[in-house]
Amino acid sequence: MPTSTVSLALIGCGQIGRLHAERIRADGRGRIVAVTDPHRESAERLRRELAPEAAVFESLSDLLDHAAIDAAVVCSPTSLHFEQASMLLERGVPTLCEKPLADTRERIVALIERARLGPLLSLAYQRRYWSTFRTLRREVQSGRWGRVRSVTTHSSERWQQTIAGTWRDDPAFNPGGFIGDAGSHKIDMVFFVTGLVPAEVFAHSDQRGSRVPVVTTVSGRLTNGVSLSMNFVGDAQHWREDFCVHCEQADLSIHDGRLWIARDNRVEPLTDLEPESNPNTAFLDCLLDGSANQAPPECALAVWDFTQAVLTSARTREIVVV
Repeated sequence: MPTSTVSLALIGCGQIGRLHAERIRADGRGRIVAVTDPHRESAERLRRELAPEAAVFESLSDLLDHAAIDAAVVCSPTSLHFEQASMLLERGVPTLCEKPLADTRERIVALIERARLGPLLSLAYQRRYWSTFRTLRREVQSGRWGRVRSVTTHSSERWQQTIAGTWRDDPAFNPGGFIGDAGSHKIDMVFFVTGLVPAEVFAHSDQRGSRVPVVTTVSGRLTNGVSLSMNFVGDAQHWREDFCVHCEQADLSIHDGRLWIARDNRVEPLTDLEPESNPNTAFLDCLLDGSANQAPPECALAVWDFTQAVLTSARTREIVVV
């Protein structure tokens, strides 16, 4: 990247787009110079409140034709990711894309293959940058606590209560429901933390009166016979997230945002934490410092295949080999 300040385009100016804009402004090494959103009032409001230097464009093609940008952040609904990321990559624009990367396996594979030619394509799996999960990954993959024996996770939040009238409650745009939306972060963490891949799953889902799955329970196995249990509750009354890796010599877990280690029936906090970051800061690190891409597009394929296996199992009530 030729300059120390990166000129960025923001594609999508809704809630997630605003979060990215806030992080970019807080980092200070990037500035949003162009925005676009089908709802112009959303784009104008974001420009006014978070990106006063930005020009507002009617479409991505218009933006690419007229804005001078170094990179882009895609924050639009999933159904638009493939077309928009493809357009940006074809123009040579490094891109940070919100998850999921695309809405079909074929499109994910196509983007993975296109990204191998350059430029940079990174995914906004934010937990890959949290100090707790980065430290958990370090400890689990160090081998000092022995082999992984099982993984258990629980995720719950007031998700169903917020999706009425949005694309998240439309099976055409969000067929996975809660597990395909917010749950994808936790699925990615299973693979990121352990370095293992799924072998088989058995699942049950309930739409709870919505058009997409809201509650899903998963039982499965990872490589090396490691047992996996995941619980996704999208109609809870508060946010909660637990993530535990049971190893031969210790249980390592994240509970209430803190990292713990349990040995011999004693539970203690782990305090030697890896640095905290976020997808936007890490993306700028890649562009400005040549840092490694911590969330390459390949990680989207593992999450997609696992999610589809879960949905197939929930529909057929059979074990699905991944």
